[in-house]
Amino acid sequence: MSDQAPAVSPGHLYVVATPIGHLGDLSPRAAAVLGSVDRILAEDTRTSGVLLQQLGIQQPISALHEHNERAQTEQLIARLTGGETLALISDAGTPLISDPGFVLVRAARAADLPVVAVPGPCALVAALSIAGLPTDRFTFIGFLPAKGGARRQALASLRAVPHTLVAYEASHRIVDTAADLAAVLGPDRPVMLARELTKRFEQSVSCPAGDLAGWLQADANRQRGEFVLVIGGAPVAASDEVEAAAVLKVLLAELPASRAARVAAELTGLPRKRLYEMALMAGGGDDR
Repeated sequence: MSDQAPAVSPGHLYVVATPIGHLGDLSPRAAAVLGSVDRILAEDTRTSGVLLQQLGIQQPISALHEHNERAQTEQLIARLTGGETLALISDAGTPLISDPGFVLVRAARAADLPVVAVPGPCALVAALSIAGLPTDRFTFIGFLPAKGGARRQALASLRAVPHTLVAYEASHRIVDTAADLAAVLGPDRPVMLARELTKRFEQSVSCPAGDLAGWLQADANRQRGEFVLVIGGAPVAASDEVEAAAVLKVLLAELPASRAARVAAELTGLPRKRLYEMALMAGGGDDR
């Protein structure tokens, strides 16, 4: 008889990462948990059913997706409270990362039920690890808006963010999104695009944003699959101006534009002339 601890414990919810392409990336622990729980909750039972069949796992499986998660959560919490073990998986990768599961996990936490992570593949982390862009701080923005105007507006709100951005994108929008990146963030903004990570036709490219749409259009095959965009942060000058604008806002509440610009220059190191222009644009009065 093995002296190892059992794979699962009663009344626990296991959040299990599954492969994003390569079956070999499923951890032995994840396989053991999936093969031991009372029920598996999957975003798409057909997609996950194929994976479970390949693993020889025959546990009952139920659908849990954005359209039924709220309706199903109360019943699932009751199952956990009664001692059942449940595993939550998504179609691929780590659940809740642009996938369903938040409502259930939040409810389990609120009910003081154990929620256990079984970590593994995640497309955004995989892309970050190979991007060659700073990873000490980053913002995951999920999928950008589908409509062009809203997408460009969303990108404009992120223009001055000084750290790395990560986004997912669908194949039918990738060329338009690439063009919007260049138009809104500037053609020189560094971008790494990864497609079909860990799959047969995996590919990644690093280039300025202005070159990305052309690279995609040069070969129709490059527009197929699932995409992760890793986008370099704003140039230092842009992020410095954001901080300077915050300083000016405080100073302008008490000082006229020229004096506020003088103090802001001493605090931030930015040129006084530029700060004076910013102060006037912000509505500061001129005392000269």
